Amino acid sequence: MSMFTRKMRMLTAVVMESDKEAVVKALLEKGVMEFVHIGSLPADKMEKLTGHSSSVPRAVLSDMRVRVETLLKEGGIKLPELSNGMIENLPQLDMETYRRTLDKLSLSLQSVRDRQRVINQDINALEEIIRYSEDKKNDYLDLRVGICNHGSADDLKNRLEQIGGVFLFSSKPYISLTLRRDSQRVTDVMDKFSWTESTDSEAQKSALGEAIGEARAKTESLKGELQKLSDDVKSRIGKVSSDLVSIWTNVRVHELCEHVESYFSYTRNTTLFSGWVPAEYSDDISALLSRVTDGRCIIEWTEADEMPRDAVPVEMTSPKILKPFERLVDNYGTPEYGSINPTPFTAVAYLCMFALMFADLGQGFILLLVGLVGRWLYKKNPARKDGIISRYLCSLLIFLGPASMIGGLLFGSCFGFELLPPLWFPYDAVVEGEMVDGLIQDIYDILGITIKFGIVVIYLGLILNWINLFRKKRFFELVFDKNGLVGGIMYALGIWFAWGFVASGYRTFPSAPFFAPLLMLCLALILIKGPLGAFLKARKGEKEGIGAVVIDTVMDFLVEVLEIFSGLLSNTLSFMRVAGLGIAHASLMSAFYQMAAMPGNVVAEILIMILGNVLVIVLEGLSAGIQSLRLNYYEFFTKYFTGRGMAFEPVGLRSRASAD
Repeated sequence: MSMFTRKMRMLTAVVMESDKEAVVKALLEKGVMEFVHIGSLPADKMEKLTGHSSSVPRAVLSDMRVRVETLLKEGGIKLPELSNGMIENLPQLDMETYRRTLDKLSLSLQSVRDRQRVINQDINALEEIIRYSEDKKNDYLDLRVGICNHGSADDLKNRLEQIGGVFLFSSKPYISLTLRRDSQRVTDVMDKFSWTESTDSEAQKSALGEAIGEARAKTESLKGELQKLSDDVKSRIGKVSSDLVSIWTNVRVHELCEHVESYFSYTRNTTLFSGWVPAEYSDDISALLSRVTDGRCIIEWTEADEMPRDAVPVEMTSPKILKPFERLVDNYGTPEYGSINPTPFTAVAYLCMFALMFADLGQGFILLLVGLVGRWLYKKNPARKDGIISRYLCSLLIFLGPASMIGGLLFGSCFGFELLPPLWFPYDAVVEGEMVDGLIQDIYDILGITIKFGIVVIYLGLILNWINLFRKKRFFELVFDKNGLVGGIMYALGIWFAWGFVASGYRTFPSAPFFAPLLMLCLALILIKGPLGAFLKARKGEKEGIGAVVIDTVMDFLVEVLEIFSGLLSNTLSFMRVAGLGIAHASLMSAFYQMAAMPGNVVAEILIMILGNVLVIVLEGLSAGIQSLRLNYYEFFTKYFTGRGMAFEPVGLRSRASAD
């Protein structure tokens, strides 16, 4: 793992037109290059280049692939993994044959699909009727009990079934139950059969129950028929699964080849392409191109430092074990090229915050168990859709569970009981106001711990920002920015000042010979930031008027000072929520224990404690996870993480279809 983002190099290569196909296949097999359009060549050379043309447009290939994927998914068939052997013996595309195969299969499935659609509509209508009945919303239903005096009852029932509903016509009086919105259509049909409402009050009372019972029975019957149709579809698709997989493989590989070739430009006899490659693969790519072209190529490498930073793609090289936390970083943004990889710092900060907020050995074990079982179930059935507990959440719980367990050991808590001696201090006892030995005596001491933890996290963010700015050679921001050295020194002075005030019992402010000079120096640096910045811009030809510089300097000075003092203070105090969630967790468990003691019944006590632990695990666990994420995003990331990078997406045989 590298502390910084992966080092990149840009490849620009010229190969013979006759070697193009071999080059494309070789680069796809390697799968480490993100292609870019040629845009850095002089205009006179660009005029001589032509774009890529294809006999089969990429959009047509994409449509064909999606069509096959839909059929394979409907048949419960997993997409094959592409391998290097598939590209070495790649057959030519036969789109017309592929279309005939798919059209023939679709035609054979059409009648089944039509029936599935009708059944789904009937099930939806019946379930809506049942739901309104269960919710006591009878105003949304239209119930009729009576007889027809003209025509056949079977003809009436057939016409009503076209509208949708429940119709019991086996004995008189007949029962019709439909949705209120269809009442006019029902009336129009019944009028043609001279429908007469029954005056039997008993029949009216029992009619709704009979109709709902019939609706439930009919729904189950339709679902059974729908399952049989689904099995029939899978069986028909399964008979031609080998053909479908072969079509998908060939189309997908050709689609990837077209994707690569779309970045190529051509002269009469040569092909020119360019792209980004991780620096450690540059020698391998050079050797690969030389081998497949028998040396008929020109290769030029450009270092990332020679390109604009925002044009260089970014890849973070984190260990596989930290992938759940890398996703947390990706959800926020992609770091700039050459900056610090936030993943390991995010993992440590997130787990520490969660452990402090949700510290319980037993409940942490439950989280770990849920994560392991969920991961096993998803691994056993890869096609399983994500539920409330998704694949990603299962991976995260495998970390959060042990973090919570370590917190439980530190504070001596297991399912809210003090079943073991704490390694640090008894959290629950302190929250309940009991007398305990040690440095931690009350809730204010717990709040102090989280504030100190927040200071460490914020200062870590500032130090990471200084490292990033130094690597980017943005020395002006390194010195003068609110998250630069000036802001860091003022934050340190503020911490020292507040620490001394608290240590004196909130009676006297601390004094030291270094405090005033350092503070005045920082304020002076913030004040000269505006004029100095204007001077540096003027040297680049971006001159500003003196009046504008003075006004901007005064306004920026006031805003910067306010942001440093109020912003860093609020960021620090925000970490009190870590203590708040921890105190709430202990208080909730205490409340459930008191509730469990009220009935005086062992069984009731056990049930209340089980229910209490379930609620705490779900609600408090969710709250702790969200607050840990919030503190990382808004108090930690904002100190050093810009999120203006562009993710590195190499093209290879294992590239996601959606990425193309």
